[in-house]
Amino acid sequence: MFATASGQTFPIWSNAKTMNKSNFTCENETDIKEYQHYTYAVIYTVILVPGLISNVLALWVFHAYVKETKKAVIFMIHLAIADLLQVLSLPWRIYYYLNKSWPFGHALCMLCFYLKYVNMYASVYFLVCISVRRCLLIIHPLQYNAAKRRVDRRCCAVVWFIVFIGCLPFPLLRKGPSAPNTCFSELPMVNLTLGSGLTLVTVAELAGFLLPLAVVLTCTWLTAGSLREKNGVLQDAGEKRKALKMVLSCACVFLVCFVPYHVTFPLDFLAKSNRVDCTFSSAVQRFHPITLCLASLNSCLDPVMYYFTTDEFKRRLSRPELVESFHMQRRFSCTATEESALPSEQQD
Repeated sequence: MFATASGQTFPIWSNAKTMNKSNFTCENETDIKEYQHYTYAVIYTVILVPGLISNVLALWVFHAYVKETKKAVIFMIHLAIADLLQVLSLPWRIYYYLNKSWPFGHALCMLCFYLKYVNMYASVYFLVCISVRRCLLIIHPLQYNAAKRRVDRRCCAVVWFIVFIGCLPFPLLRKGPSAPNTCFSELPMVNLTLGSGLTLVTVAELAGFLLPLAVVLTCTWLTAGSLREKNGVLQDAGEKRKALKMVLSCACVFLVCFVPYHVTFPLDFLAKSNRVDCTFSSAVQRFHPITLCLASLNSCLDPVMYYFTTDEFKRRLSRPELVESFHMQRRFSCTATEESALPSEQQD
């Protein structure tokens, strides 16, 4: 049997001679495991601090200042929430890969394992939502105006529901640990036929990668095309360029973070099926963990996208605005404290 990085296992149909040859010529499994642990620990540690600070700051800005701003702010808020939840699961993974032991119980292991993929695919779909929203605001400004926030909130609820349901196979296909204190990708898998495994891989690639990628690229193309139109309806060239900058940023984050992982996902399937040579198999098993870490890098890149594509976000993070906001919050807190200290008859 073998397991893919996303959680499927498949039987390997090969004779004993082939297996013995593979074991003799292929890279030692312990060396691969050590390399993967080191890679995960280092890259997740690099992502943790900037991802945590930037997403907390992004949510603070959105909550305090940008609630009234137009253009997909609700989707940005939910994208920041997904990124923050993903970052908050990294310390548990870093501890495991550094200590090679999981003392926190099987339930917490499965929760961290599940949330990793929930938040990754939630980020994928919220990037799609931002791209679609900006594209529609430019192409059909009269039909898709900023007043339809209730529709955006319903879309966010639908996205979370679909992602929570769609990612259930990741924990459900895992069994209890075969060795003490093991977690994440090293948990044993339930047995699946080759056909079932191929079906799950295909559905995951289509729903989690190819369809969102097609939508993001289509929105980028349509938004870029709108710059050449001279319809003059509510949207000037500057507004269209801002929208194009946002959609292009979503496409860049998608291409950098999620394309490499989903390209190596089927390659990892081939490598672990023992149907390729050992050089190819070793290369994939060494490169695939890097692409999985890149999928978490979006938690650092998304706040950069907010800053460089949203004028209001950039302005609110300027030094005078930050100083003013802290003074206002202190004034409000002092006023609330004084009012609470007054006798009830004076408050009336």
